[in-house]
Parts: sequence; structure tokens; C-alpha cells
Amino acid sequence: MSDERIDRLEERLAWFERHATEQDKAMLEMSRQLDRALAELRMLRDRVASAGPSATSTPADERPPHY
Repeated sequence: MSDERIDRLEERLAWFERHATEQDKAMLEMSRQLDRALAELRMLRDRVASAGPSATSTPADERPPHY
């Protein structure tokens, strides 16, 4: 192989390695965000469940607040 071809291959390999590292960082951050969102969802579900059925039910004839 020529030196020029080897240089191009090394450049491409370096680009792919950097790209893979950046993707790993992005995936880790998304995983952390998902964990936080799931924890918040669990907390909100627990809060609604502890409030009882009256907190989630509304009378059928009650007008929505935007009227």
C-alpha cells in the first residue's frame, strides 16, 4: 500500500474512533435523562395514587377551566 492510502485510512479510523466516543457520551447522557424522567414519573404516580380517587375524578357536568 502507498503511504498516501495508509494516511487516509488512519485519518478515517481516527474520525470513526472520535465519532464512536461522542456517540457513547451522548448515549450516556440520554440514559441519565431517561433515568431522571422515570424517577419523576414514579414520584408523580405515587403522589396521584396517595391523593385518592377524588383527585383524579371530576363531575361529568363540571365545565373545564377555559370556559
